[in-house]
Amino acid sequence: MPFSPPERFNIADYFLEARLREGRGEHTAILTEEDELTYAQVLEAANRFGNVLRGMGVQPEQRVMIALSDIPEYVAALFGILKIGAAVVMVNPGLSVKEIEYFLAYTRAVALVTHSESLPAFEEARAAIHDHLQAVLVVDDPGFDARLAAASPELETYPTHRDDAAIWLFSGGTTGFPKAVLQTHASYANSTECYAKEVIGYSERDVTLAVPKLFFGYATGSNLLFPFAVGGTSVLYPEPCTVDVLFEKIERFRPTILVNVPTMVNRMLADPAASAYDLSCLRVSTSAGEALPVELHRRWDEAYGVELLDGLGTAEMWHIFISNRPGDVRPGTLGKAVPGFEVRVCDEEGRELPAGDTGWLWVRGGSRALGYWQQMEKTKQAFRGEWYVSGDMLRRDEEGYFTYCGRGDDMLKVSGKWLAPGEVESRLLEHPGVKEAAVVGVTDDDGLTKPHAYVVLSPDLSDGARKDPARLEAELQTFVREGLAPYKYPRRIVFVDELPRTHLGKVDRGAIRRTASR
Repeated sequence: MPFSPPERFNIADYFLEARLREGRGEHTAILTEEDELTYAQVLEAANRFGNVLRGMGVQPEQRVMIALSDIPEYVAALFGILKIGAAVVMVNPGLSVKEIEYFLAYTRAVALVTHSESLPAFEEARAAIHDHLQAVLVVDDPGFDARLAAASPELETYPTHRDDAAIWLFSGGTTGFPKAVLQTHASYANSTECYAKEVIGYSERDVTLAVPKLFFGYATGSNLLFPFAVGGTSVLYPEPCTVDVLFEKIERFRPTILVNVPTMVNRMLADPAASAYDLSCLRVSTSAGEALPVELHRRWDEAYGVELLDGLGTAEMWHIFISNRPGDVRPGTLGKAVPGFEVRVCDEEGRELPAGDTGWLWVRGGSRALGYWQQMEKTKQAFRGEWYVSGDMLRRDEEGYFTYCGRGDDMLKVSGKWLAPGEVESRLLEHPGVKEAAVVGVTDDDGLTKPHAYVVLSPDLSDGARKDPARLEAELQTFVREGLAPYKYPRRIVFVDELPRTHLGKVDRGAIRRTASR
């Protein structure tokens, strides 16, 4: 059943203060290369942050933007903002000036928490627009520590309503700027109860380590809020996550839960020493954010023998609502609906389709967002009563397992039949010469849609093969035709050094389509 919090409810209390009432104040909450922080220390830091922000004029319900790497100050700022009743806006600290201009103007944030490396871009953006920033905190500024130390370590938590906006998430961004999704305090607790506790089974013994960064809602939950909800431990590191960094952090901290994404799964497996690394500390690894090809899942199982739990979540329903489960993993599927959520596969008219048919994702549960900020038409299209109607297309089998087919605007109608790009991408990944692949639809001279593939070649591919791209293209096309229905093979294969990605690190299919149409 969905979680039912009281009317006055603040997730700073649910995720943090409640741990001290349970007697877990001295339990380790955060691990870094330099430090180890207890729940009591995190709460004190959050109280000081909240008092500093309140002293700078920040009021309940106003927005405060966090643009930080994954460091303890991020956590303290997030809970400090929530404790004073304000709403958190999380953004990538590496945004371009143009992107910052958009986020500042769109969210009307009144305060910013960042570090000196990101500050110049924010200052340049502010100079170009009429922004609403009243206060800026720079966490590595020489005076920051003194300012924080002078603030009171005590702070009463503001009695927010369970339906108040807590943390703004962002959806979309492949065809334009992202939409702000207003998620409530109740939503964050509901997904924690239904998914984190009931499906993954987070406990105080778990140590979590994430590939995606905290500004991505998937990581906000899986590597911060979920372990905090049970007294577990979150590992944080500021540097970008490369394969070498990830394996070093696993060796250093020995996590029990790895929060992963398919792109990194692919890179881990492409490492020449992949099978030599010891991942025996892991009890599970999760995968979300983009489709996980069955071929990658198979290779992961062979290399590591650690259960890889693919799942699907959206900002609009905060976090994962379809998932494989420990002890019940079916590669190539997303698993089953998370308890507390109802998932349907429907046609264009909203009628539920029978098992085996491909259709649109409809989902309802206690984590539905309030809507999109300043996007009423899109809100009305996506939020229909209790239901969120996604742009994703799925297929459900007789046993209740869902298979991801793709975004509706990514699905292709080829020769009168539906084609899921992920199916072709998965087949291409089975070829030893392919490291990454993305398939998009391109309209030919006759006005018909045909699949084109953009491929990043494996570093193991011989120089001879690289020097004859036409022959390699023909070889890959034949390889796809041999494994899939003939109409699915890519009519053209373009070899690229890397695939474009969105601000959240997902493959930017919109950018690929725009390139293909030129």
